Amino acid sequence: MTPAVPTRLVTHVELDEAHTTRRQLSVSARLEAELSDGRALVLLDDRGWNESVLGDGDIRTHLTRASLEDDARTVVGPDEPYGDQTREQAAAAHWAALAGILARQGVPADPDALADLAHAVVLGARLRAWAGF
Repeated sequence: MTPAVPTRLVTHVELDEAHTTRRQLSVSARLEAELSDGRALVLLDDRGWNESVLGDGDIRTHLTRASLEDDARTVVGPDEPYGDQTREQAAAAHWAALAGILARQGVPADPDALADLAHAVVLGARLRAWAGF
């Protein structure tokens, strides 16, 4: 039997209704790896972001699917470098950490291969309804 391998990354984004108003959006983001055997394993489930509009406007007038998808991919990494770290070193550390999370769940993964996977973003039903998508 061939071991399962990651085939793509998926970030699920959902509305945090308790912290969202017409002027401020708050969402959670969960990154998963979809595997060749059909399973999905959680890689990160502690991410999210807030954004707001100045004044008395409605933030929904500024949101697009594309902007939310871009923000989601940014939030789940790689992070910006810190200290003397280069952008390449920060990215390598990020992908190695995700490969380690998969390894602890019994799925060997190459960090470079993870970095090259397609990365889909799924906007949750509550978020889509609230945003009017």
